[in-house]
Amino acid sequence: MAVIKRGHSTDVISSSVPLQILFYLNMFYYIFYFLATLLMIIYKSTVFSYPDSNLAVDLALLFIMVLLEVIRLYMGVSGNLTEDKTALAASLILSFGSIILSVYFLVWQTYVLWADEIISIILLVFYSLEDLLKFAAIASFASNAFA
Repeated sequence: MAVIKRGHSTDVISSSVPLQILFYLNMFYYIFYFLATLLMIIYKSTVFSYPDSNLAVDLALLFIMVLLEVIRLYMGVSGNLTEDKTALAASLILSFGSIILSVYFLVWQTYVLWADEIISIILLVFYSLEDLLKFAAIASFASNAFA
C-alpha cells in the first residue's frame, strides 16, 4: 500500500501488487495451458479411438474456457489497477466457471493423460491463489472507501 500526498489530502493506493503479478504470470501460463491442452486433444484423437461427439465437446469447452479466461483476466487486471470492487468481484465470479472447466479437463474429459493432470493442477493453484488475493483486495478497497 502506497500513500501519495497531494496538497492537503492523502490518497491511499490499495491495488494488490501480488495479485497483479499473479494475473501477469497466469496470462502466460494460460497460453501454455491452452496450447498444451489443444495439442493433447489432437494427439489423443489420432492415437486413441476418440468419439467425434466427445471431441467436439472437449474442443468447444476448451474454446469457451479461452473466452472466459480472457474476460476474467481483463476484469481482474482492470479491477485491481483501478481499485474497482465490481470488476474484481466479476472476475471472482468468472473464476468459478474457469475452475469448473479446469476440473472438467482434469477429471471428466474423455481421455486424461498425466500431463493433463499436471497442467490442470497448476492452473487450479493459480486460480486458488488469485481468488484469495481477490478477496483480500476487495476487502482492502471496501475499507479504504469508508476511511
